[in-house]
Amino acid sequence: MARARRPVRPAGGAPAGDDRAVELTRRLAALLAEMDLAEVEVESADVRVRVQRTVAAVVAAPAAAVAPGAGAPAAERPLVTDVVSPTLVTVEAPMVGTFYRASSPTADPYVQDGDVVKEGQVLCIIEAMKLMNEIESKVGGRIARILVENGQAVEYGQPLFLVDPQS
Repeated sequence: MARARRPVRPAGGAPAGDDRAVELTRRLAALLAEMDLAEVEVESADVRVRVQRTVAAVVAAPAAAVAPGAGAPAAERPLVTDVVSPTLVTVEAPMVGTFYRASSPTADPYVQDGDVVKEGQVLCIIEAMKLMNEIESKVGGRIARILVENGQAVEYGQPLFLVDPQS
């Protein structure tokens, strides 16, 4: 009697693509420490991984403050900040200013996570020098993620939204 074989999955039951992303993340974290980098980002066919290391300000302290063999301090451990599908379109800030999700403090936000938007639809406002600049979607699709908090200062080129054009 012939038996059907199941596909072999890596330990833990995770798909092979997840293991690849985890292994890539580990390698990037090692690269950060080895080359003393603050951030590194890699994009392949099906995944984008960005690993960022935050370094706290160092205050003069006695050398005995760090226990031997304690490993790297928490402030120097790599921090995985983003794993994003390359099919998502990033809407970036076209200027420096203050990000607002709505036209006024009492108004509903222009968009929420999961909303379907059209190309040219207003997504938010960036206030720059007391001028309110409407930021429009460059593609139609579904809002996958809002990356900025209301009232937060943004820089030129900073990602604001991730839009899934396939939705």
